[in-house]
Order: sequence, then C-alpha cells, then structure tokens
Amino acid sequence: MDKALEGIKVLDLTRVLAGPYATMILADMGAEVIKIEIPNKGDDSRQFGPYINGESAYFMSINRNKKSMTLNLKKQESKDLLLKMVKEADVIVENYRPGTMEKLGLGYDKLKEVNPKIIYAAASGFGHTGPYSKRPAYDGVVQAMGGIMSITGQKGGKPTRVGPSIGDITAGLFTAIGILGALNYKNKTGKGQKVDVSMLDGQVAILENAIARYFATGVSPEPAGNKHTSIVPFEPFETSDGEIVIAAGNDNLFRKLFKVFGKEEVADDEKFKTNPLRNENYDELRPLIVEETKKKTTKEWQKLLDDAGVPNGPINNIEMLVNDPQVQEREMVVEVEHPTAGKIKIPGVPIKMSETQGRIEKPAPVLGEHTEEILKDFVGLSNEEIKELRENDAI
Repeated sequence: MDKALEGIKVLDLTRVLAGPYATMILADMGAEVIKIEIPNKGDDSRQFGPYINGESAYFMSINRNKKSMTLNLKKQESKDLLLKMVKEADVIVENYRPGTMEKLGLGYDKLKEVNPKIIYAAASGFGHTGPYSKRPAYDGVVQAMGGIMSITGQKGGKPTRVGPSIGDITAGLFTAIGILGALNYKNKTGKGQKVDVSMLDGQVAILENAIARYFATGVSPEPAGNKHTSIVPFEPFETSDGEIVIAAGNDNLFRKLFKVFGKEEVADDEKFKTNPLRNENYDELRPLIVEETKKKTTKEWQKLLDDAGVPNGPINNIEMLVNDPQVQEREMVVEVEHPTAGKIKIPGVPIKMSETQGRIEKPAPVLGEHTEEILKDFVGLSNEEIKELRENDAI
C-alpha cells in the first residue's frame, strides 16, 4: 500500500517534544525523516527516563520511523553537508530558539537561496516575531502563560498543569498541519515557504470556549473541576463501585438519560427542560443524578447507557486504557523491536486512512545509526570522505 507522504524528504533538526512530535506524524505517513543530532549526545530527550536497557523510553515513543545521523553544526564542513542535503530535501524542521539558525548561517533566507522550494518549519516557544520571540520556553512555562492552567483544576483550587505536555504537543500538531498545507501549496506553485509555529499561539488557539466566555461576560474563567462550564450534565458521577462520566450534551440525550433512570418526569420539569435551565439549576439537578447512579456499578451503567445511546465512559487509568478492547482493536498500542531496548510497546498511529494508511515500520534509531548510509546515499560521499569527517569531529 502506498503511503500519503511517500517520497517526501524531511530534514529534522528538532529535539525533545514539539518538533519531534511533528516529524513523527510525517514519518508515520511515509515521509523519509532524517533526524540530525549532535555527535556523542543526540537529542536532549535521550537523557530523559525511564530507560529500557539504557535507551530512553521517552525518546523511543516519539522518534519511531526516523533515521538518525550526527552532524556537528559548529563545523563548517558539517554546515556544507547540511546545505547539500537541503538541495535534495522537501522540508526542514527545527525548534531552536529564534535566531539560532541565523547565527549558524542556516536561517530560512540562506536555505531558500540553496533550494527555493524548501519548506522551512520552525516550532518555538513564542514564534519568530513579537516581544517574547527570543525567550526560551518549555511546556510548563507555556501552559502557565497560555491560560490553560488558570482554568484547570478543582473548583476553588490552584491552577493546575495539564498532565500531558499539551503545550509541546499542540505546537507539534500545528507544525505538522502547517507543513502539509505548505506541501500542497508547493505542489500547485512550485514555491516553498516558512512555517512559523509558536507554542503560546497554540495554547491560545485551543482555548476556544474559555476565550469565548471571557469576551461574552468580561470575566476570566476559573477552574471548575470535572464539570463542563457550559453543558449539564457533563461530568463524572459516583456509582456503587467508582465513577462514570456521563455527557448528555443536548435535550434529547438528557431525556434518554432519565428514561434509563425510570424518571422521565425529571426531563419534563420546567427547571431542566433546556441546557441553559439545567445550568441555572445545576445544584438541584446533580443530586438527582447521583441518587440514581449510586444504585449500580460503573459497568452496569455503561451497558444501560450504551444501549440507550447516552455518551458515557469509565475513568480509565493508563493500565486500563492500554488494555481497552477498543484501543487494541484500533492498534493504538503497538509492539516494536528496538536493537538495544528489545521489544517495546509504544502508541500507534491515530490517523486511519482507507488508501494510504500510515504505519510504524521501524523503532526509534540509536544515535547516529544511519549516518554513513545517509552520507553515502543522500550526499554521495565515499568511505574515505566519511572517515575524514569523523576524524575532524564533524559527524
């Protein structure tokens, strides 16, 4: 089966998460991603635990399907090699602090002289313009500045960081989307372009509900715990052995919910007939739901609500999640064989495509695993030339 990005060559200068996440998406869809790392050190995340046989599980989870080569970009001969590779590439991705590539003499203006069709994608904390542009950032910083922490946590509690590194991951997703858009434009016009993605911009973009509420009311939203701020009921409810999330997002689903409870008169109550009324009378409505949900186990309610077509779900921990039959059927946990770590399990490919399905064909590379292969096949160097580069600490 063909892959959607087969034939696309990507030079990946990224490290840690935002950039590697973007290039992982491209690699999963068939692009040839060449990860260019610092000799003897590699991507910073190679030093992040936990480790399996000395290899970072963190690194391996987001660098599958890529090749690794080393280049010391402080050396002129290494820069010259990169420029040769840029001539043959479709995309180059970096997530350095803005200005770093320019200091190396490898900024977009230089690279587009070498290859006018190159797509130059940059993911950074604050973007390549604006007063914060040169500031460094990590996920926790961006979650704090981006507003998401201010609306996360228990009601009345302190702002809370979201568990996954959503500042990085969102930037990675937007970077991949930007690259795909630029590739389509290039296919039509033959022109490359720069894609500039900011982690902070990404946080603003996903706060649609919170920003809409602020501009509608003039009041900054605060943490509301697990309760939805606009839809009722839409939160966890206690069962006889745990909790279940029930999301009755419209009037019809609300009626179905109380039909399952055998109390359709509640759905007919003037105080609960519409979502705005349910919000207004939330403190009265919630105990009526809990009174019912406490009568059965979570699994019993899952069956009854599924049969009635009412959206619901248990609160899975990670062990429960990875063993969930739906997750397994969709191949969202896959096993790969790593040359050092052995058999490992990593998240699968979430984009399902009928004609060009992406897949995980190889594990994350060990540092510099493909250096000689790439220098021979991509750049056309001889064994003697590669040996000389090693002796000069250029690779």
